[in-house]
Amino acid sequence: MTEPASWRLEHTYTRLPEMFFTEVEPTAVKEPRMVIFNHALAAELGLPEDDAAIYAGNALPPGARPIAQAYAGHQFAHFTGLGDGRAILLGEQITPAGDRFDIQLKGPGPTPYSRRGDGRAALGPMLREYVISEAMHALGIPTTRSLAVVTTGEKVWRQDGGLPGAVLTRVAASHIRVGTFEWAAAHRDPAALRALAEHTRQRHYSDVENDPAALFEAVMERQAALIAKWMLVGFIHGVMNTDNMALSGETIDYGPCAFMDAYDPATVFSSIDRNGRYAYGNQAPIAQWNLARLAEAMLPLFHEDEKQAVEVANGLIPRFEGRFKHHWLAGMRAKLGLMTEEAEDAVLIQDLLDWMKEKGADFTNTFAALATGRFESNEWHLRWSERLKRQAQTADEVSQLMRRSNPAFIPRNHKVEEALAAANGGDLNPLQRLLTVLADPFDHTAELPEFSEPSGQGSYQTFCGT
Repeated sequence: MTEPASWRLEHTYTRLPEMFFTEVEPTAVKEPRMVIFNHALAAELGLPEDDAAIYAGNALPPGARPIAQAYAGHQFAHFTGLGDGRAILLGEQITPAGDRFDIQLKGPGPTPYSRRGDGRAALGPMLREYVISEAMHALGIPTTRSLAVVTTGEKVWRQDGGLPGAVLTRVAASHIRVGTFEWAAAHRDPAALRALAEHTRQRHYSDVENDPAALFEAVMERQAALIAKWMLVGFIHGVMNTDNMALSGETIDYGPCAFMDAYDPATVFSSIDRNGRYAYGNQAPIAQWNLARLAEAMLPLFHEDEKQAVEVANGLIPRFEGRFKHHWLAGMRAKLGLMTEEAEDAVLIQDLLDWMKEKGADFTNTFAALATGRFESNEWHLRWSERLKRQAQTADEVSQLMRRSNPAFIPRNHKVEEALAAANGGDLNPLQRLLTVLADPFDHTAELPEFSEPSGQGSYQTFCGT
């Protein structure tokens, strides 16, 4: 018998030392109205149907203990103290399956970490996070999820004037970040650091032995797999600061993110990434850099002798590159239908990417064309065809692998902008249509050129709105 939907909130995070959070309640808004609600996700979580008052922060669900989390971070390589400036964690929902997920409001008002900000959010960026995070989920990429977006009936004031206010409900395996460990390390509190590490292990890596080095390796493995998945679909996070790297291995914080059209490793969309630190091709090295900051924070846990602790860290960090390449190469083989391994596969793959860059070929559509037999034959295609002949799998098996490894649809940047502009004007139809298409990204039978073709408008820029 199915259990009735209900709030089942717990608060294991608040068992940590008080330096990691501050209790704070959402600030009520004028007129909460539900814009979009993720009914399928609510069912998975065992939550009741939409309640605008709760998801705006005007009312608290049973068992809620709202807090703002404290953490630090390296933002564009510069260390600073941070914390949830416009986010409040209500608690951890226990699902009917027994899993645990954070339920967090984004934009519910100021917190002690708001740094003179208003703690509010605008409708456009909240809907953007909803669209992109749900698209990432459909693509099979670990990610935080979006449960609801509620308008507040109030304006938020930014550089471009007054914008419709909104609150997003974000669902995450947890919000523990590299920056959370950096916060503990900055306070030079070994007991708090040990408590955080054990909490992280129990929350996400309970099958890993109680050893800090083993925990670090497990975190590193998930990050290597995650970044490889980003790269395989042309996703650019845009702001890979250490406070935006979740130790759960989920994609978190959809600010200036976007999907690459024409293949170029130097592609940058973020308006604030002027030097290309977080360009598409830099994402793996930056993930390793972030993990090095995690290792620095964990040094007291690796060994009581600092020199020996550094030796442990220096032995762990270089392993990231090999783990990432393993996941990326396996994913690229699948995209090309290669079900066996040959030494020259990496060269074959790189030659295709070089050709794509030279031609300005669309990343997603090039692989989709290979998967559906619409790729125009050239010298590289002949080499690939010969490579396929050297494996025993049938053409149908190869085709099936390629079709489920290469999306037909991604959140095309211009379609996202069109949907958000319409939603800001009160028309949700383009948004709903886009979400419907993105929910089935591997449907290669759908003839929807308006959703599969790039805009052809040249440069595109994103901004930190979430």
